[in-house]
Amino acid sequence: MEMRRLTPRYYVSPQIAAEDMPALRDAGITRILCNRPDAEVPPSQQAAAIRAAATEAGIGFAEVPLTHQTMVPDVIARNRAEGVETNETVLAYCASGTRSTIAWALGQAGQLPADDIVASARAAGYDLENLRPMLGASFTAD
Repeated sequence: MEMRRLTPRYYVSPQIAAEDMPALRDAGITRILCNRPDAEVPPSQQAAAIRAAATEAGIGFAEVPLTHQTMVPDVIARNRAEGVETNETVLAYCASGTRSTIAWALGQAGQLPADDIVASARAAGYDLENLRPMLGASFTAD
């Protein structure tokens, strides 16, 4: 498991496994946000299995599956509500962490300066420079 920090309370990572829960809890994660559609993974890595392990470990769980086609304003708003807008320390995951980072960035559009969003993503190892034009205005549904 490889957590990458976007903010003090928001992390992203590639796919996680049920056995990662003790380490996530010990790292201070209080909520997991699954951005990976079940169709991409075997049953042992699908949301229900990760949810069960998270619940057993005392970690909250939310699911907002994302594909590049579903990154539309209402889905980004839901992703933001299930992650950034909580008072939790969140780990959002997908296949590589890229979709989760893009969803976080789009959810921050209009909330934070585009330079700050791009810099946070870059520090975590994700290059979102190509999204800069979209990050200057609100992307989420109002």
